[in-house]
Amino acid sequence: MAFLRGFGSYLPERVVANADLAPRIGKDASWILEMTGIAERRWAGPEASVAGLGEAAARDCLSRAGVEPCEVGALVMASGTSERRFPGPASTVAHRLGLGTAPAIDLPVASAGALFGMALAARLTADYPNVLVVAAEKMSTAVDRDPMDPNSGMLFGDGAGACLVSAAEGRWRVLDWVLHSDGAASEAIRLPLDGGFAMDGMAVIMHASRKIPAAISEALKRVSLEPGQVDQFLLHQANLNLLTRIAKSLGVPVERIFSNIARYGNTSSASMLIAAAEAGPAPGTLCFAAFGAGLHWGALVASSAAVHRPADGG
Repeated sequence: MAFLRGFGSYLPERVVANADLAPRIGKDASWILEMTGIAERRWAGPEASVAGLGEAAARDCLSRAGVEPCEVGALVMASGTSERRFPGPASTVAHRLGLGTAPAIDLPVASAGALFGMALAARLTADYPNVLVVAAEKMSTAVDRDPMDPNSGMLFGDGAGACLVSAAEGRWRVLDWVLHSDGAASEAIRLPLDGGFAMDGMAVIMHASRKIPAAISEALKRVSLEPGQVDQFLLHQANLNLLTRIAKSLGVPVERIFSNIARYGNTSSASMLIAAAEAGPAPGTLCFAAFGAGLHWGALVASSAAVHRPADGG
């Protein structure tokens, strides 16, 4: 049995508005807002590292949850923008937090990494009572290039989010989850070691608009719930138009899908946990969902309401 005890986040101070990027992609600032729902994003400075962003979010999460770093038994960290091949940022963050020899696991899964990390953490609580999930991305290093890609350069921001998953009683019990991967379309979203970010936007939207609602419905069905019984949807913040499509597909009011993409843009794997930290989820049933490179996607259901059945994962 696993519980979500708290969330945290960190966003760099520098604000990059649409007006700053519009001339670089040959578009108007208003066009960017209309097409994406993004008004501005945060970009970290050259001295900032993925591990540094993740550490700040982790400390914020532990502080909000009232848990000391020494109580954390394992760390799972998602990032698709680590500065080096290996080691990944997980061990660095664990060291800076003072976690000693606690296992630190890297998940190089962009966009969906936080969701996969939460599901893994729910399993790990059987052996490590407190598992810290961290997701951090410095997407600006991938898109802040000249010439800037007119289709993706304006989409992304930097930031980090964190979640504490615990075997002890928490605010929300993890009910169940489903995870899926399919490499057949892996070229649709990619970040080569020797080049900039590349994405087939139309293919990604097509896959995401189908796969996210399907995963949500699948996860909810496993715990005998309908979309209308979910109090709040906390999704990967990819594009405001996509979030609206998902709400329509599920038949739920768009207001139930929390959105902060206008302020932060798409922060890849960090976005879902940043959203959760900012939303300050209220008691009730929550549904997390994400889709990203791989392709990887899935959904997780947690609730502070009546217990349905133990989580057994998908």
